[in-house]
Amino acid sequence: MLDIRFVRENPDLVKENIKKKFEDQKLPLVDEVIELDKEHRAAVTEASDLRASRNALSKEIGKLMGMAKKDPSKLEEAEAVKAKVQAGAERLAELEAKETELKAEIEKRMMVIPQMIDDSVPIGPDDSHNVEVERFGEPAVPAFDIPYHTEIMESFGGIDMDAAGRVAGNGFYYLLGDIARLHEAVIAYARDFMIGKGFTYCIPPFMIRSKVVTGVMSFDEMDAMMYKIEGEDLYLIGTSEHSMIGRFIDQILPEGDLPQTLTSYSPCFRKEKGAHGIEERGVYRIHQFEKQEMIVICKPEDSMDWYNKMWSYSVELFRSLGIPVRQLECCSGDLADLKVKSCDIEAWSPRQQKYFEVCSCSNLGDAQARRLKMRVKGEDGKMYLPHTLNNTVVAPPRMLIAFLENHLHEDGTVDIPEVLQPYMGGTKVLTPKEN
Repeated sequence: MLDIRFVRENPDLVKENIKKKFEDQKLPLVDEVIELDKEHRAAVTEASDLRASRNALSKEIGKLMGMAKKDPSKLEEAEAVKAKVQAGAERLAELEAKETELKAEIEKRMMVIPQMIDDSVPIGPDDSHNVEVERFGEPAVPAFDIPYHTEIMESFGGIDMDAAGRVAGNGFYYLLGDIARLHEAVIAYARDFMIGKGFTYCIPPFMIRSKVVTGVMSFDEMDAMMYKIEGEDLYLIGTSEHSMIGRFIDQILPEGDLPQTLTSYSPCFRKEKGAHGIEERGVYRIHQFEKQEMIVICKPEDSMDWYNKMWSYSVELFRSLGIPVRQLECCSGDLADLKVKSCDIEAWSPRQQKYFEVCSCSNLGDAQARRLKMRVKGEDGKMYLPHTLNNTVVAPPRMLIAFLENHLHEDGTVDIPEVLQPYMGGTKVLTPKEN
């Protein structure tokens, strides 16, 4: 969410930013906000004047009542002044109600006006205009056909989607045996990898209140992602980033406590609305999964440095597991409204012979901090809004698709990279059941 003063002073820049995001339907909101803000400030000024007048008239009434002991005629003057105070009180009540109403109308519009994107963001209407920046590792295509990822898992007795369908419906799974162990090994390795980068490990709440939800994401994202707990002001998290950032709601952080660098484990729950192609079935796009996340809260001037560090950590982790990846810069039309800049890290799929998303790194500027009323007290005593960033460390089971495809041999065995072997009890190779 933008600063209302920025919108008031830079309406043309805000409109141009909306056009860059190809959200022209939101252009009228800028003029509406400016007009409502004008009315709101006028109401605040008039209400303030009335309060000052009321205080002055109250003092005058006190004087007149004191004088009435000697001069009874002063009582009439006091009553006349009381009538003025009463009239002012009625008008003040009207203005206070108007202030509340206008403030709500302004906030409703401000919540959907997009954040100002960074100048470096490529301009385009949708994800087909995202820009490849760099590749890391050589993508390989083996001489044999690679089975669909659930078939690979089934060869190890590692997945049961039929039973999950009977228990919970589509979009769920049972992981079993070596595949379940591999899943947890990847999560544990990612945890220790981030701790090694100086991040503090955290297990956050897996449910959050509505004020946190609206503080960390757009309404469109909330509708598409979140599961609401019936009868309670609670939502299941779609990513631990939300509860991690929410930890600082309504807080004032000493500047000396920045940056906050946290890495968190959590299950994630998502609606995943819409139809998806064959390659997005299996365990690629599901309602429940587990994830290791990283977040940073920092000074505004440090946020771009952290952004570059964070996505590079994802590259380093995937390369340590022998998986080729690339960085893909998200274009303006592919950015959620709260994001200043974002990129995806995509892993190579030998089966599809293309890359697919496994991590998403985002700089949200001060948008979440403003919504959550999170502030920093500088060494000079002045308050300012910090910047917030988030990035996926690893999100199996989707990540397992890339892992299994890139380490599969023609005989069906799967190599375990050296860095992962301690988390697999020293196992170096997974062998299919029939072998």
